Amino acid sequence: MILPADSHVHSEWSWDTLAGSMEGSCERAVELGLPVIAFTEHVDHTRWAAPTEGPYVSAELTAAAGPDGLITPPAFDVEGYLATVERCRDRFPGLRIVTGLEVGEPHWYREQVASILAAGTFERVLGSLHCLPDGDAHAEPWALFPHRDPAALVREYLAEIPRMVAGDDPFTILAHIDYPLRSWPADRSGPFDPSLFEDEFRYALRATAESGRALEINTRIPLDATILRWWHEEGGDAVSFGSDAHRPELVAHGFREAAAMAEAHGFRAGPTPYALWGRR
Repeated sequence: MILPADSHVHSEWSWDTLAGSMEGSCERAVELGLPVIAFTEHVDHTRWAAPTEGPYVSAELTAAAGPDGLITPPAFDVEGYLATVERCRDRFPGLRIVTGLEVGEPHWYREQVASILAAGTFERVLGSLHCLPDGDAHAEPWALFPHRDPAALVREYLAEIPRMVAGDDPFTILAHIDYPLRSWPADRSGPFDPSLFEDEFRYALRATAESGRALEINTRIPLDATILRWWHEEGGDAVSFGSDAHRPELVAHGFREAAAMAEAHGFRAGPTPYALWGRR
């Protein structure tokens, strides 16, 4: 089985990825026989509070926090990133290396995003929703779950997706629609059951399909097959695959299982390894 393109990989050029390595990730891709890898580096503008305790504390987040405790993501170094891509293309001629970005909350920062996109050629652009309002500030789901009703928070997250895909913002793939599930508080809320949020998921998926964008099957945690079935039923035309790897050893993690699930739910490989998977 030829693995699909990994369209969501981070390297040292993502501000939160100190352990990342573009060359190391390319080496891993070659080891796996991966035909295509896309380095979709983080471009974020939302400021949010850095964790000071618990499992989400990291050197990357601590380094990005200012005296007020808020993380201010640094500017993306377009020139340095593109130069590294070219070096890797020279070193790994048999691997297709794709340029890209993962833009956080693109509908909130249209002018800033447009300026970055104009500075270079980016072949694969993902749109992500990482943060939600938290009083007068913003926070990621892991910081919100401890003081918010978990079910209400997931519904709020899914309600923001249609607003994010409603405009003509230049991203072609909706990344990790299940992002809050990474920090779902199963200890107090039990296992996550997508059927309890079917209406909300279907509405977000339908809006994404109507916008002409693809849905990412993100393997950081396995996407629930029910969500993929709803995507097909709501008219979704295409899927991409993304490991969301922040370390080389995680490139294409879980891709065989994800590809088998996509095939079982009505999608098939495109005409080239670079192409998204379309409906059968």
